Amino acid sequence: MKYLTITLFERLGLLLVFAFVLTRIPGFKSLLYREYSKRMSLVHACMFGLFGIAGTVTGIVMEEGVVVSRAFIWSVGDDQMAVSSSLVAIVIAGLLGGPIVGLGAGLIAGTHLFYLGGIGFLANSLVNPLTGLLAGLTAQFFSNERVISPWKALFIGVFPPILQMQLLLIFEPHSDNIIAIVNTIGLPLVLSNSIAIAIFTAMISIVLREQENEAALATKQALTIAEEALPFLKKDSSHDMASGIANLLYDRLKLAAVSVTNEKEVLAHKGLAEDHHQVGDEIITALSHQAIYSKQMQIAHSRTEIQCKHRNCPLEAAIIIPIMDANDATGLIKFYFRKAQHIRPVELMLAQGLGQLISNQLNTIATEKMKTHIRDAELRNLQAQINPHFLFNTLHLIAALFRKDPEKARQITVNLAHYMRFNIGLVSSSLVHLEKECQHVKAYIKIVQTRFSSQLQIIFSETDGISEVFIPPSTIQPLVENSVQHGLKNVSKDGIINVTIEKLDTCIQVTVSDNGCGFPQDIIDIAGNASLSANQDGGAGLYNVNQRLTRLLGESARLHIRNLPSNGSEVYFKIPYKD
Repeated sequence: MKYLTITLFERLGLLLVFAFVLTRIPGFKSLLYREYSKRMSLVHACMFGLFGIAGTVTGIVMEEGVVVSRAFIWSVGDDQMAVSSSLVAIVIAGLLGGPIVGLGAGLIAGTHLFYLGGIGFLANSLVNPLTGLLAGLTAQFFSNERVISPWKALFIGVFPPILQMQLLLIFEPHSDNIIAIVNTIGLPLVLSNSIAIAIFTAMISIVLREQENEAALATKQALTIAEEALPFLKKDSSHDMASGIANLLYDRLKLAAVSVTNEKEVLAHKGLAEDHHQVGDEIITALSHQAIYSKQMQIAHSRTEIQCKHRNCPLEAAIIIPIMDANDATGLIKFYFRKAQHIRPVELMLAQGLGQLISNQLNTIATEKMKTHIRDAELRNLQAQINPHFLFNTLHLIAALFRKDPEKARQITVNLAHYMRFNIGLVSSSLVHLEKECQHVKAYIKIVQTRFSSQLQIIFSETDGISEVFIPPSTIQPLVENSVQHGLKNVSKDGIINVTIEKLDTCIQVTVSDNGCGFPQDIIDIAGNASLSANQDGGAGLYNVNQRLTRLLGESARLHIRNLPSNGSEVYFKIPYKD
């Protein structure tokens, strides 16, 4: 019995090697992920049926209770019995593929045993389809588990050899030879089959974890790289973007080389062969054009497919990834390898995922830029609109001054021209120098101060060294206008508006305050954060200013609004700045 057990384990070792190779077949993954179909069920039934036949061929032959030494079983005499290990394959078929695959594989292995003949051939051939069907039904009971644990498989594997022994005794109950054989092979078969089934399920679990770990690693790496690539993708220069992406991918993925192209030429190349894979080279590779045309990833497995004209080019394989903009391929990322064997499934998975992520990011960035341009244009057009009442009142003031003070009328005319010219130019720029913005505010102040000279005084004070600071145009003037029209609307005299620009440690603070009525309590918390109606203090002016400040300079530039303890209100914001 000891010799028989060792022999069975030796033969099962060959089957386990075959099983290991089986787990590497791409179609085997569909069983692990329970992706059943009629076609795949037939394929898997045939595959495991052949696996079962291999278990029979590598089994042993018993004659009069003694093991007959044979390398392989091709035929069995009438007084001999084939002790097959086919049940291992059939149980696995049922546990992974369900009743249909298990039954199909059992029929194939059982048919082979039937025609092989020998003692107990009916029992041996019948036990295989029965085992496949029962194993498949057992798998349905454990359907919530992707792969049955080795301990459960060990327990399940005990029953098929017992069933086989029972069938042998049922078909030939009075045969002393059968009884002797059952006594001899019963325990070794139970041990060898159950342990082999447990080992095989453990192998499957390892393979599954290995695949999932590789996939998780590739996904994590792709997400990390896509996030790190975001600053480069936002660059306006295509060459700067390509150079940044190429350097990032080369450093992170440890590839032989990386190229980034548009539809016509190489924009950046990093790594081996930099001496002849150069920026500006025309795209000549057929696979590159095919990737752009088909919008599908392509793989070059040889130097011939890369089509490099350099004689000693060290690059022999490549993955060519199309980069999509909307529905068109606008560029390529190429992963180069020294050998085709270096292209593993994990590299393919990473390349495909990375291409999709970068394409999605480019589409998102393009959409955001479009929305930003539209909003910016709308806001600039809104700011550029000159209040007709202000214009008519100023023209009326100029007409009146021509009779009383021609020199002042001339100054107001010059200030109005400067004010209008600045407003009209708003539509062409998102940011202007703070010094230029101050000139615009001063022009507005001179006009208003002349109109309301008896009612209010506007004090403008600024610090030196602000010429290099940028600010959204027409930002300060609406704040002054808000104080004039709303803060001091009920003030007939002694109204004061202070406009202060001061330099702090890390920013420049702009403050506009007045000694008027202040903001009503019901709107002070939402002023600047919501577009108020025209008849509410602040109207849409504060909201528009706040939107432009935060969008162009960041949240730190947000408007701050408060009522002063004595009377009046204060609106201020900070421009990030470092010497």
